[in-house]
Amino acid sequence: MINLAEAVKLKSILGKKIQELVEELHRSAFVTVEKGQAPKTSNRALAIIEGELAQVRLDARTLDRLVYEANIQNFVDFKGEQLALVEAIELATQLRAEVELCKGFSMREKESVRLGYGENTVLYDIAMYEPDAYRERAIQLEKDAHRLSNLINAKNYSIQLNFDDSRYF
Repeated sequence: MINLAEAVKLKSILGKKIQELVEELHRSAFVTVEKGQAPKTSNRALAIIEGELAQVRLDARTLDRLVYEANIQNFVDFKGEQLALVEAIELATQLRAEVELCKGFSMREKESVRLGYGENTVLYDIAMYEPDAYRERAIQLEKDAHRLSNLINAKNYSIQLNFDDSRYF
């Protein structure tokens, strides 16, 4: 048994392990020898590597299924609304993107001179919004994103998945 937070980390580890085994397959698939000489290699046999790769891929698929099921079947309460973890994760991502947008708008001046357009004409860029309002909005959205992420993390540590991680930890 592992908790959902550990499973998310393990998914990353399995992805790297698959990549390493594929690279090892490529290295072990060929050796260079002089004509008439027997190949000598310290590489592991392809069948052994392929067997390990098949097991890791199976574990990765199983873990994916368990994580996806947990993310659909478990909920967090955010601002009075019950959100499935999958929705909460997406909302946290969207909140962070909106924070960046608001921060960008908040850094602009309400009115600024635009240079380089004509000899006798002065042009201005005028914001059609209040930069301070966007700054305040960014602050609140960032707090919301942090709060939601904390709820997701806490939930991830409380959910147990039936997965044997002894091959990897």
